[in-house]
Amino acid sequence: MGIVLGIESSCDETAAALVDSERRVLAQRIASQDEEHRPYGGVVPEIAARAHAERLAPLIEAVLDEAGLGLGDVDAIAATAGPGLIGGVMVGLVTAKALAMASGKPLIAVNHLEGHALSPRLADASLQFPYLLLLVSGGHCQLLEVRGVGQFRRLGTTIDDALGEAFDKTAKILGLGYPGGPAVERLALQGDPKAVPLPRPLLGSAEPHFSFAGLKSAVLRAKEAKLHADADIAAAFQQAAIDCVIDRARKALALAEEPTALVVAGGVAANKAVRAALERLAAQHGLPFVAPPLALCTDNAAMIAWAGVERLGQSDSLDFVARPRWPLDPDAPPVRGAGVKA
Repeated sequence: MGIVLGIESSCDETAAALVDSERRVLAQRIASQDEEHRPYGGVVPEIAARAHAERLAPLIEAVLDEAGLGLGDVDAIAATAGPGLIGGVMVGLVTAKALAMASGKPLIAVNHLEGHALSPRLADASLQFPYLLLLVSGGHCQLLEVRGVGQFRRLGTTIDDALGEAFDKTAKILGLGYPGGPAVERLALQGDPKAVPLPRPLLGSAEPHFSFAGLKSAVLRAKEAKLHADADIAAAFQQAAIDCVIDRARKALALAEEPTALVVAGGVAANKAVRAALERLAAQHGLPFVAPPLALCTDNAAMIAWAGVERLGQSDSLDFVARPRWPLDPDAPPVRGAGVKA
């Protein structure tokens, strides 16, 4: 049995966790930075990096104490090495390098997106490769064939905003505060999704790519027109986003090669309406639907530790460089009109 210490610091959550090869989360701690960033309506990179530096060491000590283990009892140290806010990524990776050097344990540099991509396997031992993954988070929106550890085929990506960004920007437009995604979801429950006519960008297009910038702009225009209640705007936005996601996922299912399941991961995977729509789509295609528990949807260290478990026996050099961008499928063709996130 292997035990991996995981460290996550790619954005605004400082986290440490211990996970073993039996899929047991032995201990996990997450320090939220919501209060620090709330006055600014979004994450401030410099504030995030400083908070990681202050909080990470006590969190690591706490998870080891909770599990009754010492550093010598773990088999590897896994840390997010990108993509993400480079200051925060460097804090976590440098900490992991120091621990690996001091303990003589192997360092495993984890792609944060692969942490999300493999997290459903931590929660569901029956999930086998290959599966079709919708990866939806604050900065990323992709459809991927997950063929194995480190083996990804990108079928679709966003050409502008990610879905999580669209939720957060909608929350800002409606004055809902930060973090925005859960606030929009709550307000949408009180509104009529048919009350506000909003666009469905790229609906029916040949390739399963996403675009949410136009939808976000339409939300702004609806708010400025002052013709609709905020709850109706939130509900209409969420339904439009879901319609786009389901259309794109349906196209990706047609392109995928015999997937074992339809899987969703990432922060937006915590949205109940998104989950329900994807579950219906999976049923229509005779596939199981797999989503990690809510605790594994947002950024966390258990998924990083699990990615390390999946890679036990491998190691990375102590001179591994933190990466602000790190595609899961580096051979995927560029998408016309897409920015660096593609």
